[in-house]
Amino acid sequence: MRTVTKRELNHNTAAVLNEVTNADEGVVVTERGRPRWKLTPLRDRDTALARLEREGRYTPPAEHPAPWPRHPGGPHYTDSEVDAILDELRGDH
Repeated sequence: MRTVTKRELNHNTAAVLNEVTNADEGVVVTERGRPRWKLTPLRDRDTALARLEREGRYTPPAEHPAPWPRHPGGPHYTDSEVDAILDELRGDH
């Protein structure tokens, strides 16, 4: 991401805005050496999810996700085994 000073933005506004338009991440404007503003291009149909996906913070679901299993696997416990496990977890032993 490119960084410009507030003074550079003031003197070369058109050129900096052209860079903002062509940049994916935008341009950071600094004041006295510290980042103060971020200029990013406005996209017409940019939804929140589209923006998050572009930033790599969201992954859309697969087109054809795997179906839910009808009978989930895993161990089967009797009532007395469940009671024993719960007692152990609670520390009631």
